[in-house]
Amino acid sequence: MRRSYHTISRVGKSQEKELSEFWSRNGQGLLPMVDLITQSRLAVDELIDVAGRAAIEAVLKLSAQQVAGEKSPGRRRGKVMWHGSQMGRVCLKERKLGVRRPRLRGKSGGEVVIPAYRAMQDGELGRRMLEILLRGISTRQYQGVLPEMAETCGVSKSNVSRKAMAAAEAALQELLERRWEETELLVIYIDGMVYGEHHVLSAVGVDEAGYKHVLGIQPGVTENAAAVRDLLEHLVARGVNPGKKCLFVMDGAKALRAAIPRIFGEQHPVQRCRNHKLRNVADRLPEEQKEQVLATMRAAYRLEAKEGMARLKKMADWLEREQPAAAASLREGLEECFTINRLGVPPSLHRCLATTNLIESPQSGVRLRTRNVCRWRDGAMVLRWVAAAFLATEKNFRRIMGCRDLWQLKAILGREKTTTQQEVA
Repeated sequence: MRRSYHTISRVGKSQEKELSEFWSRNGQGLLPMVDLITQSRLAVDELIDVAGRAAIEAVLKLSAQQVAGEKSPGRRRGKVMWHGSQMGRVCLKERKLGVRRPRLRGKSGGEVVIPAYRAMQDGELGRRMLEILLRGISTRQYQGVLPEMAETCGVSKSNVSRKAMAAAEAALQELLERRWEETELLVIYIDGMVYGEHHVLSAVGVDEAGYKHVLGIQPGVTENAAAVRDLLEHLVARGVNPGKKCLFVMDGAKALRAAIPRIFGEQHPVQRCRNHKLRNVADRLPEEQKEQVLATMRAAYRLEAKEGMARLKKMADWLEREQPAAAASLREGLEECFTINRLGVPPSLHRCLATTNLIESPQSGVRLRTRNVCRWRDGAMVLRWVAAAFLATEKNFRRIMGCRDLWQLKAILGREKTTTQQEVA
């Protein structure tokens, strides 16, 4: 039966090369393991486990010697004395490893900490556990994912949950404390997500060079005026300057549309998502009419604003006779579906600015990383997971399509010119 293997390779570190040379020169203690390997009696992973634990225990002993000096059986000298040994745990990247550590006591009788052992307690176990969970491994399956090494401990479901929760709390705090004074944002996308019975608003911005940034999250729906207002106010409080004109891209939520001028001002243009509009109109049409109407709408969006709106108004008048609901949906927010056409934004940017796909893509990454969560207990849990998943998804962000022409959008918005076309390219 075939087995899958995970190869870990870290080549090029001078410290690892020096350590390898040291073991080659002073490796008499490894000779028995060499014999066992050649005789196929000891697996390679067992060799790594045994040698690794032995190396850690040797480091702990040397660290203890630096504090208490060499062992002197029968003699008590200095303020710190050796006091036997006991089992302990050190944090590795994905687990905790049981090792035997020396104990030190002071003359007054108190325990003395070994510096190396204290340093090995401050591992990144929680962050690493959260990273693995965001890749789709549930807490019940986590133990089977870890390398099976002797005397490994600390990987129970409850321990994983506690460590992951602490790491997710740190991720949420990091996301909510980001500052944006130094970032020249040109476009802000806002959309909502649903997790069980909970809703989360999210905002993603695009800077003048075309890089995307997760700006913030807020519990609530786009139709909740208070939640939308809180999200926008938090963005302003963390450095998004309402005095610098931006393009907002959003769906047709009325509460969100009303909050933008209230918090940021009337000068900011708003582009309605055309994909949302296409779906809203199609949902109100019989099957035999959908293809024709959607094709007409897509063609109109490619025209200049005045001509495109005239064609869609004419189509709405035609639909009014038999499909009044579809006609009303088509007329609603019609002008804002042509905002980028009216502003004269170059066609190379239309694909990214005409819809909310740019924020829906990272949202799909968040859903992918949280797909194994079966029960959302409360809103705090949702925010922790969403923040951690957003930060993990953000690592894969790329510049938007047409980013070389963002200097034109900046000029259209009336922002001071700090980046030329050649510098962006």
